[in-house]
Amino acid sequence: MLTSKQRAQLRALGGKEDTILHVGKGGINDNLIRQADDALTARELVKGRVLENSLLTPREVADVLCEALGCDCVQTIGTRFVLYRPNPKNPKIVLEK
Repeated sequence: MLTSKQRAQLRALGGKEDTILHVGKGGINDNLIRQADDALTARELVKGRVLENSLLTPREVADVLCEALGCDCVQTIGTRFVLYRPNPKNPKIVLEK
């Protein structure tokens, strides 16, 4: 569980990230979950976008991915969402306590 200071720190970092996850009319499938898992392991902070032709909202997508991957939803704004999961072996982002 993230504190409000940690969430603010991650939001600031997430604004600079490129959007690498795209959820379209296919919704959430095994391939998207695998892609998100690999990206979280490599980057720890991932930004995604829900396309207009999707039947899901960004909050719904973030909640499903967080449950499936054990990550935290940092932010959902507009059509975008930001996810965070620390890498236990090689952490790249150091959060304030």
